[in-house]
Amino acid sequence: MEASTSKKQAHKKNMIKFELTEKQKSDIKEAFDLFDPDGTGKISIKDLKVVLRALGYEPTVKELQTLVADITPECPNSLSYEEFMKIMLIKMTDMGESQSEIIRAFQLFDDDKTGKISFKNIKRVAMELEEELTDEEIFDMINQVDEDGDGEISLEEFIKLFKKMSC
Repeated sequence: MEASTSKKQAHKKNMIKFELTEKQKSDIKEAFDLFDPDGTGKISIKDLKVVLRALGYEPTVKELQTLVADITPECPNSLSYEEFMKIMLIKMTDMGESQSEIIRAFQLFDDDKTGKISFKNIKRVAMELEEELTDEEIFDMINQVDEDGDGEISLEEFIKLFKKMSC
């Protein structure tokens, strides 16, 4: 029981840090709407697995039960869009132990605690590791991961990089 509570707290903590892009929000809404053709604002629990699959996740029956129980303890037969969005945030940030390792790695780069990895951060780590990288190579690294075009790498972008690498 205690492990379940700490896992819920970890989910809440990660959800605060994890921001969805407009494209992700749009994709999630589109998937939800496909299973809500009448526009009731609800989808059935049994459709949840299909929607998650459409978004690239392969949840087990046990995972689905746990997700739904975490969001709606009374276990209704349907989910609102808001409840579904909470499940998606959990699913998108829940990568088990690897998530905390990725966050720790991110924090090693983000020594100035800005919530972003900058050119300066990468340069510092490269020097500490005695890795010879040119400024151009560092900028190329950032540009390959930087989806929002701000010239820095957010935690979300960093996590996506690791998800791509693990596939």
